[in-house]
Amino acid sequence: MASFFKERIKLEGNKKKVATNVVWALSGKIVNMGGALLVGILVARYLGPDKFGLMNYVISYVSIFTIISTFGLDNIEIRELSKYPERKEYILGTCLSIRLICACIALLSVILSLVIHRADGFTSTMILIYCTTLFTSCFNLVRNYFTSIVKNEYIVKTEIARTFIGAGLKIGLLWIKAPLEYFILATAFDTVLVASGYCLSYRKIIGNIKDWKFDKKLVPFMIRESFPLMLSGAAVIIYQRIDQVMIKNMIDDESVGYFATAGKFLELILFLPGILTQTVTPLLVKIRESGDTIEYEMKKRQFVGIVVWISIILATIVCIIAYPLILLTFGKEYLAAVPVLQIMAWKTVGMALSSSGGQIIIMEGIQKWAVIRNIIGCIVCIGLNLLVIPHYGIVGSAWVTIITVMISGTFANGLIPSYWKILRLQLYGLFCGWKELIYIKNLIIKK
Repeated sequence: MASFFKERIKLEGNKKKVATNVVWALSGKIVNMGGALLVGILVARYLGPDKFGLMNYVISYVSIFTIISTFGLDNIEIRELSKYPERKEYILGTCLSIRLICACIALLSVILSLVIHRADGFTSTMILIYCTTLFTSCFNLVRNYFTSIVKNEYIVKTEIARTFIGAGLKIGLLWIKAPLEYFILATAFDTVLVASGYCLSYRKIIGNIKDWKFDKKLVPFMIRESFPLMLSGAAVIIYQRIDQVMIKNMIDDESVGYFATAGKFLELILFLPGILTQTVTPLLVKIRESGDTIEYEMKKRQFVGIVVWISIILATIVCIIAYPLILLTFGKEYLAAVPVLQIMAWKTVGMALSSSGGQIIIMEGIQKWAVIRNIIGCIVCIGLNLLVIPHYGIVGSAWVTIITVMISGTFANGLIPSYWKILRLQLYGLFCGWKELIYIKNLIIKK
């Protein structure tokens, strides 16, 4: 697909580099998410809403603690690796050490929470098994490195291979009619496969991971830069995942299954804006460093407008086709997920506003206040879910999700003076961003 694209579109310099990167990223996401969705549908039909809900509860429970293991380092790593590529061994080595220590802390936190929560033995065991993902996710920093040098081709091949192997394993489990715990194990094993693939790609293309070096002088800087993002990310993860945990505790596993079903399709419409955001960010960093203020401001406006309006278009399409989409995939047993999907589709717009604004906040080094808006979102999410779920169930929780994302990612910026310029960009993107769609090619910075 990438070679087909190159032959038919005349691009030069960074334009060609970024366009190729986007095509590879899109190709990988289409294959990976398509495979995951297909297998997910088969697994959901096999397990039924009740067991499928429990499986997603386990994943959501552990996901709440992943922010400790990642420590908000992802975007800081991309930024620093983009600015100082010659210091990659020190940045990667130091960040890996920080991540592994934080993963251990996250595991201890999970164990403590299970003791306090007094979950049943089976659920607790499944959660502890899935905690292996806290350690495998540490190697996402390799992915961040390839993102920083705008070379997604190598990690995409790894992720596609993981998709086929993981899909084959789960189909095999379906064939032998394996119990629920085997599917949770297989899902955790997916992360082992992708982490191994990242490391092999780095070794083949860049060099040996053994060359990474720990720089104790870099630790305070990375912690200081990422700590606000860790706090902010903790609030984000909580309000994005706590709904499924609350639904299980306040209703039942079956309701979690319906809610999670809507989330599977939501992942499909989030990937395109997400890829565009990740790909363009390193280039925006470079133009900001060049000191060209006029072009930087123009690119920021185009960036936000394009990302937001792509999300609006995708959300509209999914909202319209929600009923046949659920019926033809998950089946009649999951039709209760239709109204949830129709509402949750608009979360994409809120996430596009939040992620594009968040990337600009990081690029401009004003992330220390980001935690305020996300804590607001966390409070709103938990508070409204406590009020709404008992009366309106999962449909009410879906509306809470939209309200939470819009408040935390956009409107809360109005409470922070240094973020007023971000809010203005977001409002422009929401109401006038359609004008920027014709400049999607020009968003790529010239060589």
